[in-house]
Amino acid sequence: MLAPVAWRTPPLHYGPWELVSSLLTEGLVAAGVPVTLFATLDSVTTAELDGVCPHGYAQDPDMDGRIWEALHVAHALGRSGEFDLVHNQLDWLPLAFDRHCRAPMVTTIHGFSGAAILPAYRRSSSAFVAISAADRAPELDYIATVHHGIDLDALPLRSTAGPELVAFGRIHPDKGTAQAIAIARAAGRRLIICGIVQDEAYFAEQVQPHLDGDQVRYLGSIGPEQRAQVLGGAAVLLHPIGFDEPFGLSVVEAMACGTPVVAYRRGSMAEVVDEGVTGYLAHDVPSAVAAVTAATRLDRDRVGARARERFGVARMVQDYLRVYEQILARR
Repeated sequence: MLAPVAWRTPPLHYGPWELVSSLLTEGLVAAGVPVTLFATLDSVTTAELDGVCPHGYAQDPDMDGRIWEALHVAHALGRSGEFDLVHNQLDWLPLAFDRHCRAPMVTTIHGFSGAAILPAYRRSSSAFVAISAADRAPELDYIATVHHGIDLDALPLRSTAGPELVAFGRIHPDKGTAQAIAIARAAGRRLIICGIVQDEAYFAEQVQPHLDGDQVRYLGSIGPEQRAQVLGGAAVLLHPIGFDEPFGLSVVEAMACGTPVVAYRRGSMAEVVDEGVTGYLAHDVPSAVAAVTAATRLDRDRVGARARERFGVARMVQDYLRVYEQILARR
């Protein structure tokens, strides 16, 4: 399992690709599959751990991510002949060197940063897995679509919750943090914001001026312990995204806790949110305000049950085992 090295696997706070890599690795090991996890050396796993990067480069300004990712990939591919399969969770870089990979490779495409990286995919011999049907690039052939799974044990269902709304994700125009503030204000509800600040100017200009410690609170980037408490304690998760999001882990995590979601109808949201069951889709602030009112009337037990049926780790593990079997059968 070739994980990213921007953060530890699993991450202490932010790191969605590292989180998915960890959940899949641990699920495979629990299913009796021998796995070697290539990740940062401070990672925590029941698999065999190997790597060269001491810790996540995103937390260390003295580390150049380009250098450490290249060293990481070179080290893992150097050992590739020891394995039946290499599962790449690290975007395009391993694809550029997949001719040096001495085992079949499968790549989970967590999203495209832009069309400019597609040549690395088109020239690769790796099999590709999409994380949503909405995120499939028409130029590529895919072996499967596998929705992410989440750790249901870490996200207990809460049948009742407080009146606050929550916006959970990196502070960036893509995630619509300022839109969430506008929706909460128009709905007359308090808002809790959680996530790393990825766009400092956006935070300073459009988010920070509204933070008052009461109506709009910012908790920063919170870890797994607080995650379930904050997501499960909210009346509704607001997800007014400004881009075509490939999946949205916080969306399914909130739903697993019983918290319905109001999201903008972009990217994978129509796949992830079952309208009228786990939440509603909107397209602007007024429609989102109306959707918040409707979402608070949804049965939280039913919200949680549907999310647990669709997005558990065990389902994700079984989906990937079928992918692996197809690839090895081809070989």
